[in-house]
Amino acid sequence: MIPDFRLPVSCEAQRLFHGRGHSEPGFEHVNIDWYTPLVLITLYQEPVMGWLEQLSAWLMATLAEATVVAVQYRCRPMAPMEALVGELPARLEVTEHGLNYELSFGQFQNTGLFLDMANGRRWVLEHGAGKRVLNLFAYTCGFSVAAIAGGAARVVNVDMSRRALAIGRDNHRLNQHQLDRVVFEGVDIFRSFGRLKKHGPYDLVIADPPTFQKGSVDIRKDYPRLLRRLPEMLAPGGELLLCLNAPELGEHFLREQVANECPDWCYIERLPNPDAFVEVDDTAGLKVLRYQSC
Repeated sequence: MIPDFRLPVSCEAQRLFHGRGHSEPGFEHVNIDWYTPLVLITLYQEPVMGWLEQLSAWLMATLAEATVVAVQYRCRPMAPMEALVGELPARLEVTEHGLNYELSFGQFQNTGLFLDMANGRRWVLEHGAGKRVLNLFAYTCGFSVAAIAGGAARVVNVDMSRRALAIGRDNHRLNQHQLDRVVFEGVDIFRSFGRLKKHGPYDLVIADPPTFQKGSVDIRKDYPRLLRRLPEMLAPGGELLLCLNAPELGEHFLREQVANECPDWCYIERLPNPDAFVEVDDTAGLKVLRYQSC
């Protein structure tokens, strides 16, 4: 049995099937992503015997550009990845909105680019011109790449993982960006507000924290802590993209924290997620809320 998913609309990186959204019964444990020429199947429970072989053969027959079909077992310790068809590359350069990103396969749990955030990166690409940007929890700097490509004056990337920031620096280089407009701060955000403030003020702040990271982030108590400090870093009329990817916390959680900590901010909109990310429960998926300091 093959899940009913959308064919890729281009060769750019994109999700083809989002089973985790519970929109198709029986496939809640399956995601399928397209990284031309590689198709990645992600499993959150063990498959029945023979099903993976059937699915990989169908994908190869359906996607003319596909040369590799790989599977990642999120249901197993360390989330191992293996090739079902072809050879699994250690690294692969992909495109999104015309920009280039280097992904890794089999070395880390995540590839280096979260596909559900594609519309957020597009918004920054289209609205970042001239802005001084603070990119918190920057990971591999996807927002930064989009901002600089869109004409941002300066981007400050902050993440505890210096390895992730090094990949972010390489992503900028892939796009021939001059790094004199990009700052990389490998620090603990909650211990470095004074340092970050010195780089400001900022016209746009992007916050995309992990839901939980042992020893550093617990979203329920740390989002309010973060929000309390952001007003002092914003330029007058500054904008914010506040992200939340905790399935158990809906949009109301983030809006309530903003109302409590920063009541003078004006809510503008919630950015839609990419079309493939269908969720039966709209509160469960990624939430990206746009605010402005009023």
